[in-house]
Amino acid sequence: MEPLRIGVLGAARIAPGALVKPARRVPEAEVVAVAARDRGRAEQFAQKHGIATVHDSYEALLADPQIDAVYNPLPNGLHGRWTLAALDAGKPVLCEKPFTANADEAETVAAAAASSGLVVMEAFHYRYHPLIARVLEILRGGELGSLRRVDTRMCFPLPFPHDIRYQLDLAGGATMDAGCYAIHQARTLAGVEPTVTDAQAKCSSPGVDRWLRAELRFSDELAGSVESALMSSRLISLSARVEGERGTLAVTNLTAPQYFHRLVVRDRDPATGAERRRKERVQGGPTYGYQLRAFAAAVRDGTPFPTTPADAVANMKVIDAAYRAAGLEPRQPTA
Repeated sequence: MEPLRIGVLGAARIAPGALVKPARRVPEAEVVAVAARDRGRAEQFAQKHGIATVHDSYEALLADPQIDAVYNPLPNGLHGRWTLAALDAGKPVLCEKPFTANADEAETVAAAAASSGLVVMEAFHYRYHPLIARVLEILRGGELGSLRRVDTRMCFPLPFPHDIRYQLDLAGGATMDAGCYAIHQARTLAGVEPTVTDAQAKCSSPGVDRWLRAELRFSDELAGSVESALMSSRLISLSARVEGERGTLAVTNLTAPQYFHRLVVRDRDPATGAERRRKERVQGGPTYGYQLRAFAAAVRDGTPFPTTPADAVANMKVIDAAYRAAGLEPRQPTA
């Protein structure tokens, strides 16, 4: 079977690591074209990464019959508009997270995806790695008993105030960038959709959060929290912790486990009551390669995948609720 021919909307910094380089190792996919608002930038990107075709505009790329699918790594506020345009052009889409600017826009895109019958995948690449599969095997297998608490953190420094991730008109903010991961991971680990009960935020400029923490309630028995930051006193924290009635599970770096990760399970010996501690190392390659294979399989063969438009809508609803609970407004699509 010929590889899935993918066009890239924008010469984004994330595109080489998230798509172009993985495609060299994944025979099911090939990056064949790029378009950017500045053709010169697109040409430089294409030359550097060996991409054959440069288009003058996003519209021209979407109209190219030689392109089977589209990768959308544009700024957050443009995700919804150009995913809809790709669907109108008959192209499946791998869309970078967060899916859209807010939940209402996510529902519009999800409805368009459903009516088109085309694949739209949100690019939560961690969700395709063997580590998350092993974590869910432990949690769903009942080893910890009924779950009582889920806490996730995604904090890392981004000390560049002019970066697009701090721009309100591009739907920026820590919760949109780092927090969407923490929220998605909390939802995934709990296996239940949460309600946001409280939130606090610190802003880098009016309306733009650099740090946010939200308290969650999944059920009467299960609570939790999410914390995210692009600039805070907590320099780096990439963690998830799940507490059950019989023990705990802690994961460091669930997001990019190919670089490093730690999985620790603690419980008590039922016979002696002594505390037990088990460390596991889950083998696996780069997360983006697994994601790209899953996208190609979904487009070519209809293979089911977890980061669906419906899942994206649910994630955006929690993001919006966290903003409102912190006294901030949900993001808006870029005009």
